Amino acid sequence: MIIHIDMDAFYASVEQLDHPELKGKCVIVGGAARRGVVSAASYEARAFGVHSAMPIFQAKKKCPHGIFIPPRMSRYKDVSAKIMSILKRYSPLVEAVSIDEAYLDVSGCERIHGAPESIAADIKKTIRQKLELTCSVGVAPLRFLAKIASDMNKPNGMMVIQPGAVMEFIDRLPIHKVPGVGKLSRQHLNNIGIYMLGDVNKYPPEMLTRRFGKFGGRLISLAKGLDNTPVSATSEHKSVSTERTLTEDTLDVQQLKKILLEQSETVGRELRKMNVWAKTITLKIRHDNFRLITRRITVHNPTQSSKILYKEAALLLDQYRLSQKVRLIGVGASALTSDLDPIQMDMFSAESLTGNNWEKIDRAIDGISQKYGKHAVQRATLADKGK
Repeated sequence: MIIHIDMDAFYASVEQLDHPELKGKCVIVGGAARRGVVSAASYEARAFGVHSAMPIFQAKKKCPHGIFIPPRMSRYKDVSAKIMSILKRYSPLVEAVSIDEAYLDVSGCERIHGAPESIAADIKKTIRQKLELTCSVGVAPLRFLAKIASDMNKPNGMMVIQPGAVMEFIDRLPIHKVPGVGKLSRQHLNNIGIYMLGDVNKYPPEMLTRRFGKFGGRLISLAKGLDNTPVSATSEHKSVSTERTLTEDTLDVQQLKKILLEQSETVGRELRKMNVWAKTITLKIRHDNFRLITRRITVHNPTQSSKILYKEAALLLDQYRLSQKVRLIGVGASALTSDLDPIQMDMFSAESLTGNNWEKIDRAIDGISQKYGKHAVQRATLADKGK
């Protein structure tokens, strides 16, 4: 049996916890910047139609009396660590899939902690008592059903799907509730008569895989009650990224590069903290008409150097024909590895000669920043930030 824990309006709930005067009010986390997006909204704000990823200006129209608060990621991470610590009391198999969401495999834990539904109830009670926060919980024999179940009775809800009730639940499960089914795929499925997950069983597997590829194959498995995705206690990070919505749309390449430098510092610092190296560097741009483009490059030697991250991101920007104003820009690092193979150095490559040295400098700066503050040492290009 698998338990899925999903904290209720996590960022907003933490703000209401730290500031009791905000309880019962429309709290919207995402900053006061008009061009930003909502990171989280309290259930009071959701009643007015505000939701995550909504542009701030839209949220202000829907909820003009809302209280807009900039995110405090360090605080949220601290609370998240305490939540994960509580979960690990109940099972050695805890997989955190985000800052406010995790899976537990409690198979075989019954003799110590009781039945799965009792474990789920106790987790909810402990988080409420220790952290004064609520969560919603789903319990099921399949991972994807546990996630769906946790969303059924939000907030502060709990739903248990017993093994004997799996197929009945699948037959009645709306197809759009299945993880991975978006608006477009839902439309395609509806067009051929698939409205419930159980409807998938009415069609020949060959037809579905021919039409939908791997996605069709996964739907076939889920519709038969098959999901072998394990709960992994050593969940690996797949990528690290950061992005910023600009206060004003711009075509100024130098301004964009300055932002890229700051973002590369942030991504590099996180890579070094995780002790991983990135093989792929991605540039993300959203134009003023909301058109999104991404450009990526794979480096010969995996890196965690902020300088190399910036160099490659800036090169991708130079290679992109910037003909339309930019609204948002971001840097990402992916294809992460913790095991570096021996590197054959190229005597004619400046990157081969300096990359490792820059990583050493970065780590030294990280140590100074950790001791004396984030901005104790910074690049001269960024020294006039905010002036």
